[in-house]
Amino acid sequence: MMLRTDWTLDEVNAIYNQPVLELVTQAAAIHAETQATGEVQVCTLLSVKTGGCPEDCAYCPQAARYHTGVQAHKLLPDAEVLAAAQRAKDGGSTRFCMGAAWREVRDNRDFDRVLNMVTEVNNIGLEVCCTLGMLNEYQAERLKEAGLYAYNHNLDTSREKYDDIITTRTYDDRLNTLEHVRKAGISVCSGGIIGLGETDEDRIAMLHTLATLPSHPESVPVNALVPVEGTPLADQPRVSVWEMLRMIATARILMPHTMVRLSAGRQEMPVTEQALCFLAGANSIFSGEKLLTTPNPDFDADKQMFALLGLKPRKSFKDVPEGAVVLGKETAPVVA
Repeated sequence: MMLRTDWTLDEVNAIYNQPVLELVTQAAAIHAETQATGEVQVCTLLSVKTGGCPEDCAYCPQAARYHTGVQAHKLLPDAEVLAAAQRAKDGGSTRFCMGAAWREVRDNRDFDRVLNMVTEVNNIGLEVCCTLGMLNEYQAERLKEAGLYAYNHNLDTSREKYDDIITTRTYDDRLNTLEHVRKAGISVCSGGIIGLGETDEDRIAMLHTLATLPSHPESVPVNALVPVEGTPLADQPRVSVWEMLRMIATARILMPHTMVRLSAGRQEMPVTEQALCFLAGANSIFSGEKLLTTPNPDFDADKQMFALLGLKPRKSFKDVPEGAVVLGKETAPVVA
């Protein structure tokens, strides 16, 4: 299947607004053509530096200006992070993501420590992902040299809705970071959140932006808002499975070789709803008790779901050509 990065907004709108069963059927057919059906990437996300963030993201309990009960802590000790990565691997994860509540990366001792964590986690055989805020080109290159496989930096919502949700950085700031990540040769992970009070048009516009980047992101997380008391979005209603299905299926159709990740909000979804999302093209999840600071299904629950649905975990580094060097500048994930 030929990949397209020239989708028009009208085309995305027409795909998204199909009757939901027709949309899911179309996405399932594309998924079967371009992906290993029944294979799901299992990822674990650890907050290595929690709380005290200076940003004002309206959904985030780690913003210092909101009173959410999240206790701020400094960067975790390296040994604690490595132990968590080993537990994730033992639990079945093949990708380990480390998140720090920073607005942007600074060239200091904490960043040097994160670079060391990246190398150590890589050495135990896990794909390493980080989400650390904004990056410049030099910082992206240093992460690449340390062995970073992927970098997460979500767009969150549409350009039009963005200023209602975040005022402490711009939409173009986010796109610039994605450009630095791509230029460094790091796999791009970028998606968004639904349930922020946005319209269907905002959701369509965000998917259009992702699908018309110069190269599709290798991973697109689809998050349902988990409302947190003390944040401006605490009273938002839960996102329905039908809304998740529209997002996942449309992402699969637009970006057929991308990993589409069923992310935040999965704790509230019964297995039947998750199964529909896998049918619609989702093939990646986060597993483990927490997603940064919010609840998430644990490894045992996910193992039971995999057994029930006949799913199998995707292996680490599946997209790295055989014989390629995994650590350092020669890392070579296939670009979708």
